[in-house]
Amino acid sequence: MARKTSFYYAFLVLPAEQRRAIISVWDFCRVVDDAVDEAPNRESAQQAMIFWRDELARVFDSPASARPPQTPQGLDLQPYVRRFDLPREAFEDVIDGCVMDLDTTRYETFDHLLEYCHRVASAVGIICIRIFGCQHPSSRQYALDLGVALQLTNILRDIKDDLEKGRVYIPQEDLRATGCSIEDLAAGKVTEPVRRLMELECGRAHEFYDRAIKARPDSDRWKLIAAEIMRAVYSETLRRIEHNQYDVFSHRTRVPKPKQALIALNQLLWPTQ
Repeated sequence: MARKTSFYYAFLVLPAEQRRAIISVWDFCRVVDDAVDEAPNRESAQQAMIFWRDELARVFDSPASARPPQTPQGLDLQPYVRRFDLPREAFEDVIDGCVMDLDTTRYETFDHLLEYCHRVASAVGIICIRIFGCQHPSSRQYALDLGVALQLTNILRDIKDDLEKGRVYIPQEDLRATGCSIEDLAAGKVTEPVRRLMELECGRAHEFYDRAIKARPDSDRWKLIAAEIMRAVYSETLRRIEHNQYDVFSHRTRVPKPKQALIALNQLLWPTQ
């Protein structure tokens, strides 16, 4: 497991079998996402998505099938599909989200962006709560809302990197509403229009973190401890963006590993909002 992921300490607190299952899910989703981001051209990316849809079908085939998975990620994931009754449609959603990255570089409305967030982030949360053994129906809403919050935080943190790839995830309607242009973002300076835009988007991310907390069922609180560590670490990332006066251009906002470890320990010992 790579220490560089912001989810490192969240994974670390899980029982061994759950940890292995989560890592196999993470690795599978990561390699699908990389297949789009690292493809040399559009045609290669399209072919990669066809391959990974086929690989997902092989993963969900019986282990005795004549069509075993062809990749290390697929082979690692397959045993946990049955052990934890993982939902195939959620994996399909992840692939659909990666296809959106292939086809879409601008989002006109927040509803359109929300669809993307549900596919690339909330769907992973739906898979995770199955592994965690959550039973309460509200855990699903928690996963949906937390996934959106995490993805919105990623989008804000990665504005500069995404611009370099030709992508703008922030809704065009929000740009117009705050008087901010893509050119303003590309200039890499926190001007007043950029500040207004970032303030709006940070507020929206906070709203989804709050929604997740409100949806979190007490009966599944400890089953969700890994997700709660993720929430706390990413909430800290969002606060650092705000503390840095929304400067996501001169450096990438990070939560240092020692701080992440402290956040994880606090969640374990003194679980709070």
